[in-house]
Amino acid sequence: MDTPNVTQSDGTRATVQRRLETIIRENRFTIAVVFPFVGAVTLVASAEGLLPEPLAYNPLLILFGTMVMRSPLVVGLLPRIGWWALGCLGLLTAYTYAIEIVGVRTDWPYGAFEYTIQLGPMLLGEVPLALPLFFIPLVLNAYLLTLLVLEDWSANPLVRIPAAIAAVVAIDLVLDPAAVAIGFWTFVPPGVYYGVPVSNYVGWLLSGTVAVVLVDLAFERASLLERVRNCEFILDDLVSFVLLWGTINLLYGNWLAAGVAGLFCLGLFRTDRYDREMIRRSLPSSGVESRDS
Repeated sequence: MDTPNVTQSDGTRATVQRRLETIIRENRFTIAVVFPFVGAVTLVASAEGLLPEPLAYNPLLILFGTMVMRSPLVVGLLPRIGWWALGCLGLLTAYTYAIEIVGVRTDWPYGAFEYTIQLGPMLLGEVPLALPLFFIPLVLNAYLLTLLVLEDWSANPLVRIPAAIAAVVAIDLVLDPAAVAIGFWTFVPPGVYYGVPVSNYVGWLLSGTVAVVLVDLAFERASLLERVRNCEFILDDLVSFVLLWGTINLLYGNWLAAGVAGLFCLGLFRTDRYDREMIRRSLPSSGVESRDS
């Protein structure tokens, strides 16, 4: 008796999925290139006092831009997210809040730091409510890129999990120096790596390990790898990350951090999905048609 309802539900989900994928494909260049470029310019202008008060560090603009840039990853993963995956990601969300609150209150494991602007509503007045939106996709991006780059080696958990953890820590080698430069948060006292202390990366090693293990448990590897290989836009969020934070690091002369961003570019190129032809296809259709006519 329940079969028709189940079939109808599956059909509706498939229809919604196709529509979302169409939206992403038709707007890839805007999402993966225009948004991070505008974001980098806006954030640097905010840090340098070049924007008026309503626009400088505007939390609604930050959250909106982040959600747009995350959309290819979310839409790409949706077909592989069932109840088990939701449960694991729910545990990761709870852990993300818990470790951040502990960090703010005790200075462990990241070292003494504080948020210097409000990234939207603050949970308990201490950490951003949207924290999982900022952190979890970084872990997912690192994990997915690791699967593609390692290829057959990704079948071995003793290889893929340490590699994914290393990729998560490397992401923060790009993120934190740029975030400190534009005033998102500050470490007291400032550390040796563009104001970031070594203790922060020890903390990320801990957080990254827990996060990667939960992500690894959330998905069936072969099924996920098939999806990643077939969904050409699923890593566009990582492209946005590299463009946004890599650009900010370049503008502030954080050359080592910018170099790590460049390494992620090499990793993305190795996946054989980012080339001139992909860029041509991703440009707004009107522009492509005008050139081809």
